[in-house]
Amino acid sequence: MEKNRLKLVLCWHMHQPEYRDLQTGVFKLPWTYLHVIKDYVDMAAHLEAVPNAKAVVNFAPILLEQIEEYAKQVSAYLQDRISITDPLLAALVAPSIPADLEDRMKLVKDCLRANRERQVDRYPAYKKLVKMAEWLEHNYDFLDYVNAQFICDILVWYHLAWMGETVKLSDNRIKHLIEKGSSYTLHDRIEILEIIGEQLSNVIYRYKALAKRGQIELSVTPYAHPIMPLLLDLNSTHEAMPNAPMPDLKAYPGGEERVVWHLEKGVQTFRRFFGFNPEGCWPSEGSVSELTLKILSDFGFKWAATGGSVLHNSLNLPENETPVGIHHPFKVKNTSIPCFFRDDGLSDLIGFEYSKWHGDDAVSDLIKHLEIIAANEPSDSVVSIIMDGENAWEYFPENGYYFLSALYKRLTLHPHIELMTFSECLKSKVEVKPLNRLVAGSWVYGTFSTWIGDTDKNRGWDMLGDVKWAFDKAISAKRLSEKQIKAAELQLAICEGSDWFWWFGDYNPGEAVSNFEKQFRLNLANLYRLLGEAPPSYLALSFTQGFGRPAMGGAMRPGTQS
Repeated sequence: MEKNRLKLVLCWHMHQPEYRDLQTGVFKLPWTYLHVIKDYVDMAAHLEAVPNAKAVVNFAPILLEQIEEYAKQVSAYLQDRISITDPLLAALVAPSIPADLEDRMKLVKDCLRANRERQVDRYPAYKKLVKMAEWLEHNYDFLDYVNAQFICDILVWYHLAWMGETVKLSDNRIKHLIEKGSSYTLHDRIEILEIIGEQLSNVIYRYKALAKRGQIELSVTPYAHPIMPLLLDLNSTHEAMPNAPMPDLKAYPGGEERVVWHLEKGVQTFRRFFGFNPEGCWPSEGSVSELTLKILSDFGFKWAATGGSVLHNSLNLPENETPVGIHHPFKVKNTSIPCFFRDDGLSDLIGFEYSKWHGDDAVSDLIKHLEIIAANEPSDSVVSIIMDGENAWEYFPENGYYFLSALYKRLTLHPHIELMTFSECLKSKVEVKPLNRLVAGSWVYGTFSTWIGDTDKNRGWDMLGDVKWAFDKAISAKRLSEKQIKAAELQLAICEGSDWFWWFGDYNPGEAVSNFEKQFRLNLANLYRLLGEAPPSYLALSFTQGFGRPAMGGAMRPGTQS
């Protein structure tokens, strides 16, 4: 009798934090729209090109809202010339360049934030502009002599470099602009904005259509991407890191209530965009604990997923038996939700290694690993490859085009591998193995070390705790209107997001640390103002700096610590 095919789930997690200053509406960083035009549209196109392929795509609700806002703003500009609140996107179509030299230099420097090898050096015209811009950084006095054409051209090239490969291959307007190379006009720049607007307006619909066809399963993350186990119990940190230093804050006040708020708001937002309730939840950063899984189960989710290191840590406990084969969902005692565990090794090969390989060789290597698992593990095994859906591809040639094209085509044709979704795996009655105890952790190293446990991250928690006490006090005093409470709840949710804590710490790059800690302090200050209080003076001072050069710029981390 022929052995069942190995079940493989590819899960792509799409998420960006809230980059707007909610009080002014200004986008402080452009990463949401740049990842739409480069990664989210490419990922949809690769699935559309191979109708038999399957995947799980997870969206953070706060990302969906930002995509919607960008689409509205670009449409309003193109129709009625209403200004765009993202400074970089607004500069793309500005009729003149900034008069102030510092503003001019900031704009030029913003157009350097691209992968040097894959996005800049690929285009000689862009490479030349970047070299000139880098010279200007060291020869600031010459900015007076920089003409408008230089800034217009580098703005155009920046957006061309960030354009998705599937768009570059299929859109004749983009092909023409790349071939033109220089001397871009305002008409050219407005044409790029029109293309960007098309991608922003259509991208969510494309995923909705893929889900309707049954080709993908759409899942959700709590609304603003908080680390739920830490909101529920800061001391869950010690389950995987017994000696980790902790913040002065002993417990996050009202944490369970906030977790439920993020879940309710997240599902409500997801349903507004896609028209149905999701069956599965990828908890922010795959962060789980026994209490987190119980809450997800009570909330009605049919599955959750996390990192392989969490399973590894849990199986080291004496209460748990080591199973035959680990590629299975597990159900923790006293919960009713199956939890899938990421194959960290295979996922990290894609995230950190295969960008240096020829696409076909990388896919062959991945398939070889899968064939070994299929030959050596039980017949109903499920391999879960779970990855950031956006940050890896800029390190691949052509934004991962050849790797992803070959990946889907070859996996759908493989006689011993079957692409599935998590819900399909459960419906096909795969064995769900028991787990007596779970060690709380995330997909990064199986711990919470990325968000808590060092001086700067702990300081962030103490600052967040301070504003939460102020929030609770204002609510109990009943001095806020219903409208003010809703605005404060939303601002609090933004402050609770995981991304700010991710970037705190000197091992991260200086610019990223500065950008994110500034926005964290701004978010906290905005919340105090919404509560009718003056922000504490410490919010005027930077509390963390970065000096590191981590792999992939620090936007991704491997699942296991080497």
